[in-house]
Amino acid sequence: MNVKQFVKQHRDEWKQLEEALTYLHKKKNITGSHISKFHRLYRKAAQHLSYSQTYFPHEEVTSYLNGLVSKSHNLLYKDQMSSWKQTRHFFGVKFVGLLLEQWKFVLLAMALFTLGFLGSYAAVANDELLLYSVLPAEMANSFDPEQLGANEGMVDAPLMSASIMTNNIQVAFLAFAGGITFGLLTVYVLIYNGIIVGAIAALFWHYDKTYEFWAYIVPHGMIELTAIFIAGGAGLLMGYRLFVPGAYSRAYQLKENAKRSVQLLLGTIPLFIIAGVIEGFITPAAISFEAKYFVAVLTVVGLILYIGIAKMKLQKQEQLLQ
Repeated sequence: MNVKQFVKQHRDEWKQLEEALTYLHKKKNITGSHISKFHRLYRKAAQHLSYSQTYFPHEEVTSYLNGLVSKSHNLLYKDQMSSWKQTRHFFGVKFVGLLLEQWKFVLLAMALFTLGFLGSYAAVANDELLLYSVLPAEMANSFDPEQLGANEGMVDAPLMSASIMTNNIQVAFLAFAGGITFGLLTVYVLIYNGIIVGAIAALFWHYDKTYEFWAYIVPHGMIELTAIFIAGGAGLLMGYRLFVPGAYSRAYQLKENAKRSVQLLLGTIPLFIIAGVIEGFITPAAISFEAKYFVAVLTVVGLILYIGIAKMKLQKQEQLLQ
């Protein structure tokens, strides 16, 4: 049996389970027959998930069934969660689960950014004047390597932090929303932002300020870029599903993957808040470059621990479902 035959054979039962989930969530006029039917459909879907994980591990139907079975399991065996518990569950488990499912698109987003970065870095490193061809004149004139660090400790940190957070979230949202253009706008946003960073980095290289430059970038940049890559990956995922809808219609793919992409975007908001706080309070602070690099290391370690712990929680949940 191929994946199309598998979906066609069991699609009606999955739809019935979705309808039963919706009905039971309303908690109105629920009878024993409703619960029995729901339990029967849930058990069948769990069997289908096991089969799909074995024979179609990389197909979309496996991800769909995993979500359907998880929601059914939560309704059967868990008390209704409070808003705080739902929030904690989302950021503690679900967001990372979505991230791990779509990691290829996140890596593609990083590759597109890197492509823009390397291209503009090489160009400006070869000829400093190309900075004015790569960047808008107003932006290019705003950078003076000789003044790097001149305003340390003199900025309005709260105002700067809020402004930076707003700007970064706007970039991420644009990268995400670009998915509706079949991902073309997302590709442009990622490459263009890579071009900007690469050109500026090359400018500071000409003035032998590379070490100092990156000391002002990496403390917040590690988290900030990770969040942008996740948002960009969400946009690329949506664009890809519109280009290659598979066995489903484009309308269905847009509905399902837009929902998933929005969740990925929402999951990046705390990352942008952390990056904004670091960029507003720590990056301009009058501390040593080594201390700034140390903050960058801490952010990377924190990200790794966050994803690792959430991954372990996901694995425990999957074991309970089997």
